[in-house]
Amino acid sequence: MDDRVKILLCEDDENLGMLLREYLQAKGYVAELCADGDAGFKAYLKNKFDICVLDVMMPKKDGYTLASEIRAANADVPIIFLTAKTMKDDILEGFKIGADDYITKPFSMEELVLRIEAILRRTKGKKTKESTVYRIGNFTFDTQKQLLVIGDQQTKLTTKENELLALLCSHANEILQRDFALKTIWIDDNYFNARSMDVYITKLRKHLKDDPQIEIINIHGKGYKLITPDQEA
Repeated sequence: MDDRVKILLCEDDENLGMLLREYLQAKGYVAELCADGDAGFKAYLKNKFDICVLDVMMPKKDGYTLASEIRAANADVPIIFLTAKTMKDDILEGFKIGADDYITKPFSMEELVLRIEAILRRTKGKKTKESTVYRIGNFTFDTQKQLLVIGDQQTKLTTKENELLALLCSHANEILQRDFALKTIWIDDNYFNARSMDVYITKLRKHLKDDPQIEIINIHGKGYKLITPDQEA
């Protein structure tokens, strides 16, 4: 049985795509190269991939659209965007879709491999953790299943949503320091990761809106606080 890491690589630049695939294969990965978004989604549906590396500007279907479709099929698979775009709004768009990382061109192939390895260490490590169930007001939150349940309504959280909510629950009714959360979940507390965390905080607030007892508040200059009347592990 081939237990090597399988990577979906979508890049419309033929020369760059071939170089990346060869480099990844030389590093021991299995990499399937697709030249456009349509081919990428068809490949994703046919095979089980451990991580997706997607160019943003592709014919037929761009990387953002492809990532949204992949996210709809699997909320957990890690996604890295490759792009020549450096505008803040473009990068934030990638994080809103649920990107795990964002690499702007030009970049070194060694850097890409290091980022892939860092993401896989985090995601594979989490799968072995024991389940922790939190009671948040009228919600039940299962960290292993990544489920948020209230009544007969279930919300499947993305990996990042799950990590952030678990961190907030472990600091319920206390200040969760912004820098600590960034370094714990995103590894780096740079500007783009900080903006990404703000996006996920907004998503969590929407998920929790059905219980008015619960609130995630900003503590200016420090971080966030999950206000809940009933939190237990």
